[in-house]
Amino acid sequence: MRSDTIRLPAHAPGMEGHLHVLRFGEAGARPLVYVQGALHADEIPGMIAAHHLRERLLALEAEGRIRGEIVLVPFANPLGLNQRVLGGMVGRFDLADGANFNRLYPHLTEVVAERVGGLLSDDEAANRDLIRDALAQAADEAEATTPAEHLKRALLRLAITADVVLDLHCDSEAVMHLYTLTPQAEDFAPLAALLGCEAVLVATESGDEPFDEACSRPWFELKERFPAKPIPLACLSTTVELRGQADVSHELAAADAGALVDFLVIRGAIEGPAPQVPPVRCEPTPLAGSEPLVAPVSGMVVFRRAVGERLSAGDVVADIVCPATGETFPVATRSDGVLYARSGTRFASAGKRLGKVAGTNLQRAGKLLSP
Repeated sequence: MRSDTIRLPAHAPGMEGHLHVLRFGEAGARPLVYVQGALHADEIPGMIAAHHLRERLLALEAEGRIRGEIVLVPFANPLGLNQRVLGGMVGRFDLADGANFNRLYPHLTEVVAERVGGLLSDDEAANRDLIRDALAQAADEAEATTPAEHLKRALLRLAITADVVLDLHCDSEAVMHLYTLTPQAEDFAPLAALLGCEAVLVATESGDEPFDEACSRPWFELKERFPAKPIPLACLSTTVELRGQADVSHELAAADAGALVDFLVIRGAIEGPAPQVPPVRCEPTPLAGSEPLVAPVSGMVVFRRAVGERLSAGDVVADIVCPATGETFPVATRSDGVLYARSGTRFASAGKRLGKVAGTNLQRAGKLLSP
């Protein structure tokens, strides 16, 4: 294992953050795999899974079984780790400006298209290498002023040329699920099965430029931009939601790390016998069909359905109870589907998202991810 440290500027003199980057296998070898944990710094399941993955990778490297190069950033957001408000960590949003640490990554398609458009050939491998070089250069040149922007640029630069990108997150209370581009759903079906995903949410564009799409979507868009030239989808990227924030244990993390290793065997990054892949627990559903359940009024939240339950349209998922009047307001789903995530708080203001249903009846537009 080789380790690097990337210095990040701070909000004030005398304070700075550092990204710790661990590299396994042969430098520059393919396939290149990038894995990061806890981009939302208060989502610890990704961080503990990365810890167990590091132990597995150390053993695999000692056995000579890593074929390519695997880059692991065990905690991807030192800025968020240092944010506290009255003792509570705020790891999802930058307290300096309220921006989500997993939004607004540089969208590199346009600048790369301008640079490679006249150079593409009928050789797919040559086009792949040309685009990778252009993406790396564009990521290097992306503007960054604030510490959060410097963090985003550094993470994107580490991942932008990878063959596989795994961004480890979690929700508030949730079952295992993942997000990916629609054209990549089949590629990630083994990972979804190995992890036991209860929902797989797909889209060609989710909105607000999350990290995984900043890595993978340029390939899809360039392929559409230049249909006469062979351009592969050379970066498979996904956001893996490792259940809920409280689901932190060595047992769960070890099992999750094992599933990631098995997937990397399938992708050719780790040498070993092909793992036995269980049947999938769900089929991909459109992110546009994911239904956000919203509190109609303020009050106490009493859930009547658990995460992972299958719902029919009209099922009541929660009651909002007004503490002043005692009136109860039921919150029902409009769609058939799986309740794959719900809020961990039990008092809601009007308009707060209470849960998410992986359905197919709705067709939302615009920004599809939660804030």
